[in-house]
Amino acid sequence: MTRFLLYGGKGGVGKTTVAAATGYRLATAGHETLVVSTDPAHSLADAVETEVGGDPTEIRSGLWGVEVDPQTGIDRYRSLFEALASEFSDAGIRMDEEEIADLFTSGVMPGSDELAAIEGMATYIESDRWDRVVFDTAPTGHTLRLLDLPSVMDRGVATAMDLRDQVRRKVNTARTMMFGPMASRRDDGPDDFTEMRTRMERVGTVLRDPKQTAFRVVTIPETMAVRETERLVAKLREFDVPVTTLVVNKVIEDAGDCQRCQGKQVVQQESIAALRESLPDLDVWTIPDQSGEVTGISALDRVAESLVDVK
Repeated sequence: MTRFLLYGGKGGVGKTTVAAATGYRLATAGHETLVVSTDPAHSLADAVETEVGGDPTEIRSGLWGVEVDPQTGIDRYRSLFEALASEFSDAGIRMDEEEIADLFTSGVMPGSDELAAIEGMATYIESDRWDRVVFDTAPTGHTLRLLDLPSVMDRGVATAMDLRDQVRRKVNTARTMMFGPMASRRDDGPDDFTEMRTRMERVGTVLRDPKQTAFRVVTIPETMAVRETERLVAKLREFDVPVTTLVVNKVIEDAGDCQRCQGKQVVQQESIAALRESLPDLDVWTIPDQSGEVTGISALDRVAESLVDVK
């Protein structure tokens, strides 16, 4: 079992339920476990029927949950550029709001949910507080942008650092000419920009390390969902993310005498067979369809029974 588990997939397939059930099963096995929701449309609190906020909240013994605050990562990132603008101002270089915005958006748009998610991931990847960390990611497109974000941010931060270093060199040259060598500014230790780049590099490394991370794609047994799952797995592999498992949710196991249910069951079995054929190297787990809302610990316990190697 890797320390970090990520669940992804299209919207509405039950990622949050499966992530919460995984967290519950790990906690009952004695692992201190944190479930992190990086989906802007948080539903973790609904799944566990406990109020969960921007700081880790204990749901039950050994199980914690947190819903990443979208503003936290944005504020942290923007503060770097505001500090940079202040430094430029001290050097006699004035930047108006539009110029600061242009600098800030060199690679990442302000208000980006992915920025908040990657900041949340960095926070809990760096922490040693929990034995296992389960990430409930947002729908497919969001997840793929999130995975690309460390390299995108690196480009934006690198541009800003290069511009800052140019300004510092000119300021140091001017100071040296006026006041002598001792007047030049010394920048020996790491700064916030360097730390940000290191942090993002660490996230990217962890997400691609099969010894630390496993990505599980949650889907439902329908033709369109199968196609999207195949595309998602292909994209994840382009990012070198270790995909290990397909979790097929809402599977009809007993159609009874209902002809409509029997017909749907046939379609589902065909979809599952198609997944096994197109992605033969991945484990396929199936979770039975449950009536009503799947919320609360008892419901999560039933879901967890289908997660065969979560222990």
